[in-house]
Amino acid sequence: MTNFIPVFPLGIVVYPGENLNLHIFEPRYRQLIQECYTANKPFGIPVVLNKGLAELGTLVEITGIAKVHEDGKMDIHTRGLKVFRVLEIIKSIPDKLYSGAIVNYPDNGEQLQSQLIRRVVGNIRELHRLLNITKDFKKADEELISYDIAHHAGLSLEEEYELLGLFNELQRLEYLKRHLNRVLPVVAGMENLKQRISLNGHFKELKGFNFDL
Repeated sequence: MTNFIPVFPLGIVVYPGENLNLHIFEPRYRQLIQECYTANKPFGIPVVLNKGLAELGTLVEITGIAKVHEDGKMDIHTRGLKVFRVLEIIKSIPDKLYSGAIVNYPDNGEQLQSQLIRRVVGNIRELHRLLNITKDFKKADEELISYDIAHHAGLSLEEEYELLGLFNELQRLEYLKRHLNRVLPVVAGMENLKQRISLNGHFKELKGFNFDL
């Protein structure tokens, strides 16, 4: 399917199913949000990457307006719906301050991969333990999909965008698994180094060398 959507480009990656809170302050995007909310229509968040507009983004719906400030700025709740590919940017729209885009929606496989997701989630929890972070995914491990955990795996923006461009759940989980297999040994090594440094200056109880052996 191909259609026109208003767009709000941001330097973040939003995944389908993700709940995202936004503070809207620019007049053009305040207009966009007001019109989309009134008409109950979604809008697109294309990814801004390396100071340019990337090809992919995510369609989001407005789930609520938390607050409208006296100066017209807004705090809103949104939820990611599906990934789109930008075919053409429409920079100027009659009577609108914001821009739009012609987009289509690639087929996207989200079949659960229970065994692999448990392994990947286990690695993420180990990463969080090493970093002294606590996260609640609010689902049983076997019910999670890659989009639920991707932001918690320590990916860079470029890597999060690469994941957005994978349209098969197995591929996305394998991507996360490879990333964690690279990152975990590095973080574990840093933790060991931190422990060795923190022990410097402490009284140490060490067994001496036995020359009689």
